[in-house]
Amino acid sequence: MHRTARRASGGAALLLAATLVLTACGPQSQGGGDETTGTATETDDGGSSADLSIVPVVQIDIEGAEVEATAAGDPADPAGDGSATCAEGTSIAMAGALTGPNAALGLNIQYGAQVAVDAFNAANPGCQVTLKPFDTEGDPQKATQVAPQIVGDASVLGLLGPAFSGETAATGDVFNQAGLLSLTASATNPDLTTNGWTNFFRGLANDAVQGPSVAKYLVNTKEFASVCVVSDNSDYGIGLADQITEGLGDAANPDCAAEVKTGDKDFSAAVQIISGADADAVFYAGYYAEAAPFVQGLRDGGVDIPFVSADGTNDPQFVSQAGAASEGAILSCPCGPAPDDFAALYEETTNGEAPGVYSVEGYDLATIMLTGIASGVTDRAGLIDYVANYSGDGLARTYEWDSAGELEAALIWIYEVQ
Repeated sequence: MHRTARRASGGAALLLAATLVLTACGPQSQGGGDETTGTATETDDGGSSADLSIVPVVQIDIEGAEVEATAAGDPADPAGDGSATCAEGTSIAMAGALTGPNAALGLNIQYGAQVAVDAFNAANPGCQVTLKPFDTEGDPQKATQVAPQIVGDASVLGLLGPAFSGETAATGDVFNQAGLLSLTASATNPDLTTNGWTNFFRGLANDAVQGPSVAKYLVNTKEFASVCVVSDNSDYGIGLADQITEGLGDAANPDCAAEVKTGDKDFSAAVQIISGADADAVFYAGYYAEAAPFVQGLRDGGVDIPFVSADGTNDPQFVSQAGAASEGAILSCPCGPAPDDFAALYEETTNGEAPGVYSVEGYDLATIMLTGIASGVTDRAGLIDYVANYSGDGLARTYEWDSAGELEAALIWIYEVQ
């Protein structure tokens, strides 16, 4: 039997009844700037990102076919009925990149979770929960140093994260052996649920869903017959590139496939390979810190074919850093647009920062942990059991997990820089 979350009621219903249909799909802000794009950036060719934003276009299924966006159902309310009690000092942790070149992706999750924690604490004087952020910088090696700090803090009942696939792979055994819930809002490498971890749950579709879905969308809907697949050397990038390449089938052009490294800023070698190919598009599997200079290099090199990437690039920092070169980019994500009422509360929490990629997932997953604590869970083992048997709606989707820690159902969104 699946445990069902307490539903929204009272004043909180204004937020929690918000939907993910396209009425909420105005320009998508992914954190790190103003309403839609972050700080405008002047580019070398005089272009600016000031008028560009990441806009949700369509939701797709595993076959790449359009799926009508539906209402969010009856999302769980982190406030509950206000009767929760818990031990003083009770906390949940969040781990991810909070500084460094990809910090926006981690901060989006942290801030989304904070919205849920604030709502819970305001409604439940008998249970005040602290959200403790731990900065991994998105670096697997740094994450292995941070993980013992998290498991060593007895007040931490559950972990939101880690955020990136590489750091999750590097620390998964530590959290599993400690019996600490690891509930990720953003790590998408499919291999993460094949390690036998009983504490790990993924709150979004993995790249074995995202890759084939996007590949079939590119071939069947966009009608691209030849695509250059470029990957960085991260666990995320390598895994996603493999899935995309397999999903593209004959449309994956081996003559212009290329690999780059995280931290690279000079992509001239890859640009030269792509410029010499007769390709319809280029797919980049990696993060925005490299995607921005890469797409600039393509445009400066005279390569004007469509640029496609995924959730690692789907952030206003990509638009801000790439400027006019980002226009027309197609960006996928297992995340959905932020409902308007949630966005308003989020901006209050962050002093004007708009929600970004995985902000909604951060909120939803923190809400699930909070409802577990409100139900009477007092230890780590109990919170793992609560999540394993959970079934309920969030703002982004319905959350219910299989025995491996994967969602029973999840879809992909396609966005475009316009």
